[in-house]
Order: sequence, then structure tokens, then C-alpha cells
Amino acid sequence: MPMPDFSALLRRSDVFGHLGEEALAALAPELRWFSLPGGRTLFHQGDPADALYLVWRGSLGVFDGATHRVRLVAAGDSVGEIGLVTGEGRQYTARALRDTELLRLDRAAFEALSRQHPQAMLGVARMAIARLQQRLQGDQPPDAPRTFALLPASPDVPARALAMQLAMELESWGNCIVIDAEHGAGRGSDWFAEREAQARFVIYLDSTGDDHWRQRCLRQADVLLLPALAAQAAHPWPEALPRHPSRAGHRPRHLVLLHAGRQPSLGAARRWREMFSGELQHHHVGGRSDIARLARLVSGHARGLVLAGGGARGVAHFGALRALHEAGHAFDAVGGTSIGAIIGAGVAAGWELDDMAETFRRHFVEGRPLSDWTVPVVALTRGRRAAAMLRRAFGALDMEDLTLPFFCVSTCLSGEGMVVHRHGPLWLWLRASSAIPGVLPPVLHQGRVYVDGALVDNLPTDVMASHGIAHITAIDIRAEISLLTTAEEFATPPWWQLLWKRQDIRRPGLVSTLVRAAMVNSEGASEHRRERADLLITPPLEHIGMLDWKDWQRAMEAGYRHTMEQLEADAAALL
Repeated sequence: MPMPDFSALLRRSDVFGHLGEEALAALAPELRWFSLPGGRTLFHQGDPADALYLVWRGSLGVFDGATHRVRLVAAGDSVGEIGLVTGEGRQYTARALRDTELLRLDRAAFEALSRQHPQAMLGVARMAIARLQQRLQGDQPPDAPRTFALLPASPDVPARALAMQLAMELESWGNCIVIDAEHGAGRGSDWFAEREAQARFVIYLDSTGDDHWRQRCLRQADVLLLPALAAQAAHPWPEALPRHPSRAGHRPRHLVLLHAGRQPSLGAARRWREMFSGELQHHHVGGRSDIARLARLVSGHARGLVLAGGGARGVAHFGALRALHEAGHAFDAVGGTSIGAIIGAGVAAGWELDDMAETFRRHFVEGRPLSDWTVPVVALTRGRRAAAMLRRAFGALDMEDLTLPFFCVSTCLSGEGMVVHRHGPLWLWLRASSAIPGVLPPVLHQGRVYVDGALVDNLPTDVMASHGIAHITAIDIRAEISLLTTAEEFATPPWWQLLWKRQDIRRPGLVSTLVRAAMVNSEGASEHRRERADLLITPPLEHIGMLDWKDWQRAMEAGYRHTMEQLEADAAALL
């Protein structure tokens, strides 16, 4: 087979594009052309840096560890410049993300070229310096995925209909094509590379169960989409690769559960997830809006909502959410801490705002969940009323059963520190996320002790961002909550002085002190977490006490009014 003409590739590459015709003519014979199947490793971390590689077709992933991708090397890009300049070993591992064709320039050939044409070193040095600067600044986020392998669990899954509807939704960000076995069978890697170059997104669809074609889909994919009928008994996929992260490699895995109705079937996600090990995202699909959300989540265009804790002041979330809803804001994922987690769970369940607010008023204001006082051996309250309230509100829902992806944060006092909960009984982990130390007893589970997440992360925008959410809206209870006093004391006065309340002396109460203390530890990193939000809403709530549940209406109104004013100001600024 004759050697292809790589002159156009060399002229547009960052490494060699500056060379003159004489240097390019000397370079071309030194390049070795070869192909690398999708998933195959090019070099490992620690290997000698003995060559530079230029991607002609396909793409490489540069990985730190087994699955953490730090860089995409697309067609026309290069990898290995740092090693040629510095002589140090490979800092990362490089693997083919799909069937890839490369050009290799060995160290000896590069050094000989540099002696004959010193300007050749300039482009390589520039790229090496750029890579070093990126390394010093921290890992850069990987490029958004472009290719998806849609591999159904069984032949009765309507995979083709799902692929076509998903392609329609992906068209919002660029053209999308669907390639099935009929179109792709017998094609070479150059054919697939040309199709991927022509389209923003490609869905590789298996609708026949052909093993050879499914393997091709796996090799070409940035992301694995694994649809199954939620109502069926869970069973393994035809091939083992999607079930184990060690074999799936860099590819994020998305379990797509297809439901007959709009509401997810209770327990379906938990059953199907048991077929997998390691990190796995799942999605409930019952209609077109769910497919649109799936498209945003898997393509890197999703919008997330993060709600902070803050006691009774958290009721302001309802007003802010109403304003956001009226302005047309919708969300694809939800997370929160403490009272923010409880309200966020209702959003993730798809509840109407009016129903949520009424349920909240009935349980928190009239139900008084913190009123079962007890001898303070562990806490001031028994915690039963709070647990019963959450169980009545959320019933038997598991976190996996919620319509939107959801997480909440708690603090594990058994050594783990911050814990992010995405699975298990919803009411239990909401109870843990809101267990104010000293006020509510901790949640004891499988030998671990869990308390309020506000101790470590009261506004978990960092958690939301870590899952590739493109736009984050955060509602923070940022009102000044410092405890102030007019007393000058170093010890508690006698009881009779406490009963005789002087108007000019104000002392912090026990519960207020405990609530405030629970939030102090997370404040150091709060500013950084606020900066992670693309839209940050901070209603002024100084007039609402941390435990003034009776002021719920005022808190809601403050949240609504402030959010409307901020959205109007933001809109005016864009004009």
C-alpha cells in the first residue's frame, strides 16, 4: 500500500507548520505511518520519551491513571513534545480513543533534523512549553464528547427510535449523524474518520446485536449509552466491557432506563445498576423532555442547581425557584446541603413548586420537627419527629428513583469527612445532611456517624462541577448569620437572672449557637464555591432567624423579590 501524502497535515500542524519546503521535504521520509486500534495504548506513564506522535486520523486520550483523561489529542495535534525537549520519561499514558492513524518521529531522526534545520526545534519547543504551562496550572478539562456508542441491553429495546430522537436533540449544538451496522459494516478507519470530521456528533448504533459491529461501536465511542427497558428483570449486557470500568477505560457509562410512563418505576435503577461495578450514571427516560435532558447531560451542555443550607432561612429557596421558573430557567441536575438538600430533592422528584411549599409549611411549620426535646445525652432533640417528617414526605423513594440526577452532602465523623450521597434511601440521607450537631442526633449507619453537611460544604458547587455540568445556578443563604450579644460575660449567670430578662441584654440561645457553630467550618472555602456558580443568588435574609420557621412567608417573598431583581439586572446588563 503506497504511503499517503502527509504534506497538508504537516503544514497545518502546530509543531511543523512553520517549516519551509526544504525542511518539510527532509522531514517527510523520517515519519513512520501506523494505525492504532481504538482502546489500544500508545505509551504508558514512565516509558522512555523516544518519539513524537502526530495524529492523522482519529484521536488519542492522554490519561493520568487508568481513567482520568486530561487531554484530547485530535487530528492534526501532536503528543510527546515535552519528552523530546527535556529527555524526561512519559508523564502520562496515551491511548487511542477510536481507531487512529499516526505519524511517528523517532528521537534520533528529530535530533538529526534539528542539526540540519534548527528552526524545526522551535515549533516543538513552543508546544513543549505550552504543555508544561498547562501542567503547572493544573489539569485542563477534557474536551466535550463527540461520539456515542448506543448499545441496548436486549433486542426488544427500541434503540433506533432512541438514537434518532437523541440525534435530533443534539442538533442544537451541531449536526449529528447516526451510523448503524448497515452503513458501517466493512468500512475502514479512514471512512469513520471522515464521517467524524464532517459531523459535530456521531451516534454509533447497534440495532442488530452483531458482535463485530458492537466492538466497532465500542472502539469509536467517547461515551457509552446503555439503554434498557426499566420494567424488565435486570440482566447483564451481551458483552462484558460496559459492565466494568477497568475494561470500559476512559469512556463514561450512562445507563438509560426507558419507562412506559412519565414517572420512574420505583427500584428499577437500583436493580439495573447492580449489573455494573464502579462509577455509572443513570437516566430515566419517559418522554421527549427526558431525551432532551439526556442530550444535554451526555454532551456537556447540562444546567445544574445547587441549594445551600441555612435553617429557616432556606425557605427563601422556594421564592427564588419560583422566580427562576417564571423566567424560563430549567435544570438537569440538582444538589444541596441540609435544608437545601431537602428542597432540592423535591425539585429532583419533579414536584410542583406550590405543592412543595405547602408540604414544607405543613411539615416544618405546623409539624415542628425539632420539638421532641429530650435529655441532651446525644442531642437536644430525639430526632424522631424529623425522621418521621422526611419519611412521610418522601416515602420509599431511593435517591436513584428521582427524575433528575440528585446528590446531597453530609459530614462523616468516622474519618471520611465530606460524603456525597447519590444512592440509597432518600429520607435517610436527607436526615443525615440536616443533622445539626447538638440539635439533632447523628445518623448512625453501618458503623459510621453522619451529621450535617454544612460542616464541610454548605454550597456544593464543586461537587456539581466535577460531573461536567456546564452551567451552575446556586442559591446561597449568605445573609450575615454572626451571633451578636450585648452581654459582657464569661460564665452563665444564675438561673434567676436569666428568668429576669433585661431589655438591654441579648444573649445567644443554645440552639442558635449550635446551628451557627455547625456552619463555621465550611465558610473558609465558601467564596471559592460561590465563584464556581455561573448564576449566584444570595437573598438578603438578615431579618429571618435561623430557626424562625414562623417567618416562612417572609423568607419566600425575600427570595422571590431578590431573584427577580437580579434576573432583571442581568438582562439589562446584556442590552
